[in-house]
Amino acid sequence: MGSYDITSLAADVNMMGYANMEQVASGIHFRLRARTFIVSEPEGKRVVFVNIDAFTSLGYVRQSFDALVDGIENSIIQAHENLRPGSVFINKGELLDAGVNRSPSAYLYNPSEERSKHKYNVDKEMTLLKFVDGQWGPVDAIPRRVSSVIENLQDSLHNVLLELASYFEAQPGRPVTRISSSARRVRNTGLPCDFNHSTCGGRNELCYGRGPGYPDEFESTRIIGERQFKMALDLFSKASEQLRGKVDNRQMNLEHLILHKEMIRYPSSLSHKYIIQEQMESHYPKPILLDTGEMTKPYEWAVTLNSSLQILCIGQLFILSVPGEFTTMAGRRLRDAVKRHLQSSGNIEMSGEIHIVIAGLGNGYSQYVTTFEEYQAQRYEGASTLFGPHTLSGYIQEFKKLSKSLVLDRPVQPGPQPPDLLDKQVSFLTPVVVDTTPAGDSFGDVISDVPKNLSLKRGNDLVTVVFQSACPRNDLLTEGTFALVERLERDDKTWTPVYDDDDLCLRFKWSRPKKLSSRSEATVEWRGPESASRGVYRITHFGAAKSLFGSVQHFTGSSSVFAVT
Repeated sequence: MGSYDITSLAADVNMMGYANMEQVASGIHFRLRARTFIVSEPEGKRVVFVNIDAFTSLGYVRQSFDALVDGIENSIIQAHENLRPGSVFINKGELLDAGVNRSPSAYLYNPSEERSKHKYNVDKEMTLLKFVDGQWGPVDAIPRRVSSVIENLQDSLHNVLLELASYFEAQPGRPVTRISSSARRVRNTGLPCDFNHSTCGGRNELCYGRGPGYPDEFESTRIIGERQFKMALDLFSKASEQLRGKVDNRQMNLEHLILHKEMIRYPSSLSHKYIIQEQMESHYPKPILLDTGEMTKPYEWAVTLNSSLQILCIGQLFILSVPGEFTTMAGRRLRDAVKRHLQSSGNIEMSGEIHIVIAGLGNGYSQYVTTFEEYQAQRYEGASTLFGPHTLSGYIQEFKKLSKSLVLDRPVQPGPQPPDLLDKQVSFLTPVVVDTTPAGDSFGDVISDVPKNLSLKRGNDLVTVVFQSACPRNDLLTEGTFALVERLERDDKTWTPVYDDDDLCLRFKWSRPKKLSSRSEATVEWRGPESASRGVYRITHFGAAKSLFGSVQHFTGSSSVFAVT
């Protein structure tokens, strides 16, 4: 197994949450990581599964891209170097109060007979893999389910709590991590939004999802992540079914798709008119807003299908890697279809219990995938199903081909290689020009210190320190930290690092006094947890400043000491 820091720019980058132009990165809640798991047959085939905590940005950002690539590579290298004999166990459980269906009205478009087979309108099953080292015992787990400071919300919180554990989203198109009876409420009244359209007065600007910690989104993150953690820990301790059998995989890239003797992959589009009649009919009832399949500047916006499909086989477990966000029912149909196909193959290895899980957003991204019925509702997910109402049928057809080749141990046509578009990327982020401080001040100087003779109570009190800082884009401090809480050792009077960017109790916030200012400040907040040891502490900030001539100089600053009781 391997894990490596992929935290990218903590400043200036628009993170595109709900396409909000005001959501610009301004700090770190906790660092993001790439986590790699390798399973191999003795002297045989092996599969590599990499889970990354990624987030979107406005345009291409080379520094972020490099951080992702380098982190993934280093994580894989670590995993290969750590490969050793062991066993893998699987367990499943029902995780409640951790998410709701964000389009329940569209879900009701599915046949009532089909809906009656399922207890919930969202997939609440958590599947966990427990890796047991042949020499040292249990080492880890991979569970799967579903602000402007960098964080990957509940998923990363769960990863932090289980250390190296990885947590990947099966069907990202189905849930939101809210537990109120109505996922969306009107911001200024608190009343539920319109059920069918998630709007208020015909507009969606005031309708927002609420977490269990509302109005504190950090608290919502903690609550949901803790619920996931407790479930994963319980499954981990009780996992007893061992995965046995071959390790294998099949992958193919799709350019076109033929279904029922007709090409269903008409040019992709987003949901007005002035589109050719044939294309309008193929996407009906979607009112086409952007004809993305015909947009080619600076490159193709939606390259035909832009899909890489893959099946990973680890004994009786099959992981379906899909490039889209499948809704709850779409994911159920895909899993059921592949399971039936495998079990009807006549292969003795498939005659027993087999487990099918979906790894969403795998090897690419092609927006959402709904069922045919949900597509008719034209909610957000249906409008974002790029290739029309039969998209799911196409995925099911191709995964049947992959599963057949896997069972028969036959190769599959890999399909065309995705185009390399690196030299055509467009970036909207201007470089850092220079960092400065007020006259007489230095980088790392404390602007607002801890109160004199401060005594902090564990688990409750918050301490805040503000430093003269510089743009975090100058150095990502990969595998390092911008903020650090240190404790003074009684014996030798040295400072020991205790909490850093990876800890949930510590927050690093960065800001400029004005948008185009060359000056900046770093605010470090620490809420001492119950587990903190009593003693003398201080808060330290690390950074890197850029001169007008382009050189980068690292700096450090520390607060005054304070007590934790």
